[in-house]
Amino acid sequence: MAHRGILVDVTKCIGCGSCVEACQKSNEQPAHEAKGFNEQTYTFLMDRGNDTYVRRLCMHCENPSCASVCPVGALRKTAAGPVTYDPDKCMGCRYCMMACPFGVPTYEWHSAAPRVRKCQMCAHRGAAGPACAEACPTGATITGERDELLAEARRRVASDPKAYFQRVYGVTEAGGTGVLFIGPREPAALGLPPVKTVGPLPDLTWNALKHIPDVVLFGGVFLGGLFWLTKRKEDVARAEHADKGEHHG
Repeated sequence: MAHRGILVDVTKCIGCGSCVEACQKSNEQPAHEAKGFNEQTYTFLMDRGNDTYVRRLCMHCENPSCASVCPVGALRKTAAGPVTYDPDKCMGCRYCMMACPFGVPTYEWHSAAPRVRKCQMCAHRGAAGPACAEACPTGATITGERDELLAEARRRVASDPKAYFQRVYGVTEAGGTGVLFIGPREPAALGLPPVKTVGPLPDLTWNALKHIPDVVLFGGVFLGGLFWLTKRKEDVARAEHADKGEHHG
């Protein structure tokens, strides 16, 4: 099955914010100004000067390091392409936040039952695809099969060397990503993370972890799980107590 992907063409972006608004509506979040990743912001626009606007969102890596380090399988790369998250499985270890080379996942620090939050490429919309691509008025964000998007990105870049920096961001970064970028400047100048690793990051993760005794790894996960269960029970009890206090007040 071909993976769905997203192509962002920075040269076509006018900075209107339609993608950001559509993302917030699709994920049932209150309308707000998006300045960076947080528990209610899965995408935002960076103003890079000279009418150049660049989106940030989850890159949906082909071999996601966030999923590789998750000890309970709360994050996974789906056959359709998006990297999705299951809050019912999450133990709150936040390894995914440390592992992501693009700095994407965030955490609901102030919630009694906190979740990891990030773009899931609108997996809940099924065949309709990402809301951001549907809302974009200029075609700066389009969606489709990753292989076809990559071919289109390369075609655009090669056909107009004056308009495009001669590189597609996302081809090799972290072993390849489901979100691709092309634009008028080199990726670093566009504010895109300088991820230099060309191989899948999980390979590096496991090359390091295999030298650690299993008892340390699984013992740590077990103790972490016990801590999480205890902490969550305390947080829920505290929230319920506060709620009862409000009703009695």
